[in-house]
Amino acid sequence: MPGLTSRGGAVLAAGFLVMFVGGGSRFAIGLTLKPMVEELGWNRGTLGLAVAVFLIVSASCMFFSGRLVDRFGARVVLTSGLVIAAAGIASMSLVQTPLQAFVLYGGIFAIGNGIASITPVGVMVSRWFPDRTGFANSLAVSGVGVGQLVMIAALAAVLTQIGWRSVFIWLGIANIVLVPLVIAAIQSRKDDTAPTDAQTPTGLTLREAARTRHFWLLIIVYAICGFQDFFVATHVVAFAQDRGIEALFAGNLLAFMGLTGVIGVLVTGLWSDRSGPFAATFFCFVLRIAIFTLILTSQDTVSVAVFALLFGVTFWMTAPLTVIFARSAFGMAHLGAVSGIIVMVHHMCGGLGAYVGAALFDANGDYDVAFMVMLGLSVVAALFAWPLRKAQGERK
Repeated sequence: MPGLTSRGGAVLAAGFLVMFVGGGSRFAIGLTLKPMVEELGWNRGTLGLAVAVFLIVSASCMFFSGRLVDRFGARVVLTSGLVIAAAGIASMSLVQTPLQAFVLYGGIFAIGNGIASITPVGVMVSRWFPDRTGFANSLAVSGVGVGQLVMIAALAAVLTQIGWRSVFIWLGIANIVLVPLVIAAIQSRKDDTAPTDAQTPTGLTLREAARTRHFWLLIIVYAICGFQDFFVATHVVAFAQDRGIEALFAGNLLAFMGLTGVIGVLVTGLWSDRSGPFAATFFCFVLRIAIFTLILTSQDTVSVAVFALLFGVTFWMTAPLTVIFARSAFGMAHLGAVSGIIVMVHHMCGGLGAYVGAALFDANGDYDVAFMVMLGLSVVAALFAWPLRKAQGERK
């Protein structure tokens, strides 16, 4: 791969590890949702609202982390975020009231997880690998899926023995242990930005980008994608258990969604390097139309498993494409800010999806209405993605 020197490899590894730990930490709430609400006497909407707050706050921080990485580099941004995330997620082991969950998970952990996120990682990797941006970002983003697989599978296996509170303690340890590894991998400011800083980057400012049709098409597509992603990630374990699937198997479904997600994101990276980001994006939503149609027509064990694993394939397909869409349309000069606001919208709408799913369950006693909403949104996203085929590679 062009740019894969020892320094470049270390930078790529650092990005992968940040996504690995961040992904495992982020999705653990889906594993602990049912035991938490049962022990604490909450309804699912309460914890769903905490997840929504988390996603809104972390999304806002993803935007600001994009601006910060443009100015200070990834090393400072990533290590700061990891320290804050460790404090927030470990403190969740002490939670007793909804307010505490909102402050610790929706506030402190959200800030740290949003700062040490895909935005600075994507900008850092894109600068190191300008000729294979799609595949390089896919390798880094695949850390989320691997983290989801390894960390969630391990925690699901011991959840009944250690309890949900210990899950949060171990996640805090994982975040803080990563700090010295990132410092060692990203040894200097030069490692954040080499080798493309030899030439002054050019491109549109965020204000200029926001005046284009292309920008708003991306915003709508990524908003719908996030709404669906975090609805499924937050509720799939509880949904599976509602359908009679035992807790360990349901937890492993969430974990193995990470494995299928790795497959999907790596294929996406190779695909986008060959033909641009549109085709993989459009395919993602066509597949989701089929997935939500399946789960509305059949909810036996096999169908639930197929639904989860196929959705996992799509889960991170659009993630490495954010910087590619933004770079090709708006240039490199303000890539952190432009890609950061797209990621921010994606995750804010993810918070809405997590909450709406919980609210619809509490209102109806099942997830069928929520699945119908997701099916309709998949159709809308495919329609709004279609015009992007003409714009990829063009500066608007």
